Amino acid sequence: MQPQQWLSNGKIFDYQNHQLFYVDSNPSCRHKPVLLLIHGFPTSSYDWQKVWAQLTEHYRCIAMDMLGFGYSDKPKQHNYSIHGQANLHEALLQHLNINKVHLLAHDYGDTVAQELLARANCGGTTRYTSTCLLNGGLFPETHQARLVQKLLLSPAGFLINKLMNYRQFCRNFSAIFGPETQPSETDLRDLWQILQYKNGNRLPYKLITYMHDRRQHRQRWIEALNQYPGHLLLINGSLDPVSGKHMVDRFRQLIDRPADIVELATIGHYPQWEAPDSVANSYLSFVETEKDELLMPS
Repeated sequence: MQPQQWLSNGKIFDYQNHQLFYVDSNPSCRHKPVLLLIHGFPTSSYDWQKVWAQLTEHYRCIAMDMLGFGYSDKPKQHNYSIHGQANLHEALLQHLNINKVHLLAHDYGDTVAQELLARANCGGTTRYTSTCLLNGGLFPETHQARLVQKLLLSPAGFLINKLMNYRQFCRNFSAIFGPETQPSETDLRDLWQILQYKNGNRLPYKLITYMHDRRQHRQRWIEALNQYPGHLLLINGSLDPVSGKHMVDRFRQLIDRPADIVELATIGHYPQWEAPDSVANSYLSFVETEKDELLMPS
């Protein structure tokens, strides 16, 4: 699926004077469970297009471009935060009259998912039946930020961002993929095209502040996972230099509740892009197991 087709399949949700783009695979469907997919930084909901067909056979899938990303509005004078992005997802679900969903998240989206779970654990109105997290900075101490990310977060971030171009994007993006699963030239062009939409390529220095959020709310978001009562799955590309095997090792140390873990030995930071069949099959196997457990007599 090309970006233009993804865009044509989407809808616009107006919220607080901002237009938010989202794709809803089957808005009239009432018999399929709902799966909410949350993308990463600095990309968009288009990240899910390679697993979309397999997942939509079983779920009504909903994926939104968060504020500042993809085909959604990208206001320059806005204080971007994880809490704000969580608010947008809650507002979208309320707009669609949905209060029970499965979660599938990646990267920046993992942190948004942790905040959503924290709210649900404290009596929120949305129930997250199961949660699957792909590579992401679940713990700030294991998030090995790339040099470009550190520079964007620095006082010189605006200038660094201004100097970014397509060649640098390709180099930085490819560096976090596995050596055997590198993005194609077409992939890179498509992702850069979406990043440029509404001058979004000038915004990463504003969005990168999520790294501050992770440090500030570390304990809240670790507790969100430990206290979460639903089924939890972690799918991780081990060769990811940012949140690879070292993050999984820390996960095992800090998360003392049952969780399924799938480690993809030759995959980098974008499992859903590098190994879509493995991710979709692992996820569907996980939810089938979850259904079987629910049917077992207690």
